[in-house]
Amino acid sequence: MVQQLQPTAVPPDWLYPESDGLPLSDNTIQFRLITTLQGGIDSLFADDPNIFVAGDLLWYPVEAVEGVAKSQAPDVMVVFGRPKGDRRSYKQFTENNIPPQVVFEILSKSNTTKEMDEKFNFYERYGVEEYYLYDPAKNVLKGWLKQDKQLIPIGKMEGWSSPRLGCRFETAKGSLELYRPDGQRMETYVETSKRAQQETQRAEQEAQRAEQEAQRAQQEAQRAQQEAQRAEQEAQRAEQEAQARRDAIPRLLALGLSVEQVAQALNLSLEEVNQSH
Repeated sequence: MVQQLQPTAVPPDWLYPESDGLPLSDNTIQFRLITTLQGGIDSLFADDPNIFVAGDLLWYPVEAVEGVAKSQAPDVMVVFGRPKGDRRSYKQFTENNIPPQVVFEILSKSNTTKEMDEKFNFYERYGVEEYYLYDPAKNVLKGWLKQDKQLIPIGKMEGWSSPRLGCRFETAKGSLELYRPDGQRMETYVETSKRAQQETQRAEQEAQRAEQEAQRAQQEAQRAQQEAQRAEQEAQRAEQEAQARRDAIPRLLALGLSVEQVAQALNLSLEEVNQSH
């Protein structure tokens, strides 16, 4: 009796590995651009729970066929309509079949023409709407926009605004820069950290100035209150002295002093003396 061999189930991790064996970047410039784009775009859509942004994540558009799964790992990809969250890879067939709509690639010396052609064909075939390719060594930015299932070159990239991202592209300062819809430039982590530190310091200084102003205002209020109290005390003393002089008028007149003498002695007018007796 011949025993029939049963097919062995292939583990998903083997079919859909989370690494293609290639490094995230070949140099610091490429790494900085990738992290700035990924972090900046992720921050731009931080309040939208259904926009997923990833860097160097393997994208599997369709299920594996005969043990082979097609994939690419864009330097940065943006998926509108899928929730944020960690993923070991982006399996489009488990994500409501929604492909990344925006893809970035940052060239390095190790990238070959054949490799980049394969990437372009892959992105065009599987539904990318906007594809941007930047060469930092030459400061050259290229872009393609999906039209009728094809990626068509964008004529002028300088000052171009992404339909999906709403961001403006600039290379005039010698490197790729993206500007948010509010006009703010997407910063590197170091720039963002420094700016946050400066803003914290400014806030602390403002708080200190506000506290000092409050203390000065409190001191002024205390001084004003003290002045008011002194003025009231002076008024009371003046009234007491005036009353004492008025009380002395009858006694001095009784001693035989004339009205004129009493007025002179008490520094009062004749009318005041006459009114008091």
